[in-house]
Amino acid sequence: MAEIKLNIQGEPNSFDVYDEDGKVGEMIFELKNQNLTVYHTEVDTEKEGKGYAKLLLDAMVNYVRENKLKVIPLCPYVHLQFRRHEGLYQDIWNKEHEN
Repeated sequence: MAEIKLNIQGEPNSFDVYDEDGKVGEMIFELKNQNLTVYHTEVDTEKEGKGYAKLLLDAMVNYVRENKLKVIPLCPYVHLQFRRHEGLYQDIWNKEHEN
């Protein structure tokens, strides 16, 4: 079973996903002025399609809601998910930074 760990001990900050093989993916972000800016989400090629990116997304969304933050989704994956499911994320999506 996969486990998500929050890494905010240094730069870059990340949500990391681990399974029985160790770390298999990460979501890189920055916290600044009540915004969590997501830059990159990546899962090891051999682990793609197993739902790990969605686990990272869910962990980030839960963290943002618990800490009353907003998300600036610069990561293509996160931005696509926010656009596809806008109703799920409208409360945390900082659209002031849209291109």
